Order: sequence, then structure tokens, then C-alpha cells
Amino acid sequence: MTALPHIQYFLGANAPSGFYSLYDHLLPPEQARAIYILKGGPGCGKSTLMRKIGAWAEESGLETEFILCSGDPDSLDAVILPARGTAIVDGTAPHVVEPKYPGAVERYVNMGDCYDKKALWPLRREIMDCMSGYKNCYQRAYRCLDAASEIMEDQRSMLLTDALSQKLAKRAHGILAREIPRQKPERPGQIKQRFLGAVTCKGQVCLFDTALAQCGRIYELADRCGLAHEMLIHLLAGAVANGYDVVACPDPMAPDRLAHLLVPQLGLAFLTSAGSLTFPGRPYRRIRLDAAADSEIMRHSRPRLHFAKKVTAALLEEATDSLAQAKSMHDDLEAVYNPHVDFALAEEIARSIWAEIQSFPIL
Repeated sequence: MTALPHIQYFLGANAPSGFYSLYDHLLPPEQARAIYILKGGPGCGKSTLMRKIGAWAEESGLETEFILCSGDPDSLDAVILPARGTAIVDGTAPHVVEPKYPGAVERYVNMGDCYDKKALWPLRREIMDCMSGYKNCYQRAYRCLDAASEIMEDQRSMLLTDALSQKLAKRAHGILAREIPRQKPERPGQIKQRFLGAVTCKGQVCLFDTALAQCGRIYELADRCGLAHEMLIHLLAGAVANGYDVVACPDPMAPDRLAHLLVPQLGLAFLTSAGSLTFPGRPYRRIRLDAAADSEIMRHSRPRLHFAKKVTAALLEEATDSLAQAKSMHDDLEAVYNPHVDFALAEEIARSIWAEIQSFPIL
């Protein structure tokens, strides 16, 4: 049996405006067989449960999509099994998930039942103090990201003229003519939204391996100034118009703009390389987007661009430090809870969910 690609994305982002959620795009409830919404606080085994079910699904040959936590990419926030029309998701803050069709599609799973509540009551003050410090760290991180985004927008607006937009659009249409076979589909392609990158406690992360696992032809868009969206919107429109499903990946620092685009049906991806997040392999093609900018504007803007790069990097480092402090406090919180969690019950819940999922027909 051919090994399935290991697929990982984010559905949330630490963004300049705060936590930005794409959890509404988890799995369309109208097409889902079951969505299990896990409720419960720190240390109750939500991520471990999802990791076990994901591993069992992969072992059984099911296509499995792992959704990583944007705060801590070593932790899981969801697992999606498209062939079974099923998802298991951590539905607690900040990515609160509420049912649209409760009971019929979505089911609550109360992981709080695994707590020894009597043992936790004497520890409530310690728990409250940890919670307060944790939230303060996130607020500081968001302030740093907001400041960084303002500087990034300043450098983008310096270079992005109407002429440059037209030039990038023309380049995109040339790529479409070469790479996207023209056809008359019965329906447009579907757009699935996922974050491929995130600002995490480990710094900026981009899951390039997820793109490589699905796409053999990689266009690397070398982009120092936030110009990639101007090409990607045309590439997305062309692919969808010809009936190809795409994965549209917003920029976590500007979620209203695209950073990456995957067309798995064609084995084709367009990945932005920027700052410390450079594509690690050898791309099929590499396009330097800043080379398309007006050379005179680039020359006059060089000092401001250098300043923007330096200050943005410092602010992103400060945001990362704050997220790392939040992660440390979360670990302390889990250390308080863990001795008072019934992990045998958590295992039983995981096996019960997996048994039910196995009973569902393949879509």
C-alpha cells in the first residue's frame, strides 16, 4: 500500500489583531458525518486523544489532516478525516467551536470528566495566577505583531504601484497559460482555507513539507516586501475557474491576503519565501517579486526598507519571546493538573470515538 502524505496545517493564527480563526473551515457541517468537539481545560488529554486517533487513522490507510496549535506547534488542535467525513477538534478558547447541527452532526465530548475536581479545589489560587499571566503574555505578543504589521504595510505600500500590480497580474496569467490546463468544468473548483505558516513560541514557522508532500512542482515566490498576494489572487481565480480545487493559505501577519497557494490535483504549489522563512528545497521555478518593482522607487526606498526589515525582525522576536513565556506558563499549568487527571478514562474516550468513526462508511 502506497504511503499517504503526512498533511499538517494551522487553522488559527497569532495575528496583529489578536487570534485569527479559520475554524469555520474545519469541515463543512452539511457534508460531515460527525464532528467531535472536545471541551476541557489544560492537561486533560485533548491533544493526546487527537494524536492517538490520527495515528490510528494513518495506520488504517485513511487520509489524515493534522491541525497544529499556532501557539505551540508540537500540540494538536484538530484532526480531520475527509474520507469518513469526520473531524475531532479542541473547541475551547481561543478557537471556540460551537455546533451548527448539535447532536445530528456535532457531538460534545466533555474531557473535563477526566479531572479529579476535589483534588483541584485546593489548587485554585495557583491555577488562577497561572491563567492570568498566560493571557498577559499573549496580549503583549499581539501588540508586537500589530506594530510589526504596520511597518510591513508601510514598505509594501511604498512599492505597490498600479503599474507593478499590472505587471504581476500579467506574470500570473502567463503562468496560468503554461501550468493550468484549460477546461470547461461542470462546477468551479472548491477553495479550502488553511494557514501554512504561523507565528509560534518557536518563532515563525512554515509547513513547507506539507506542500512538498502534495505537490512536485513548486514555484518559489521570493518576496521581501509583501507583494505575493498580487500574483496569487490571479493564480487562484484561474485554477478555480478551470475546475481545480485549491488550498488557499492566508498570511498570518495579514490574514486578508494570500501567502501560498496549493493545487494538489495538478501537483502544483506557489510558495512565498520571505525573511527567515525561505523554501528549503530546489524549486521548479523561482520568481523574485521585488525585481518587478520600479527600480527608481527601490533605490530611493532602500534606507526605509532596511529600517523596516531590522525593526520588524526585532518586533517578531519580541512576540516570539512572549509566546514562549506563555508556553512556559501553560506547561506549569498542565503540571498542576496532570496528577489529577484520569488518563485511563481519556484513553477509553479516545477508543470509543475511534470505534464509532470506523463504523462510518467511506464517502
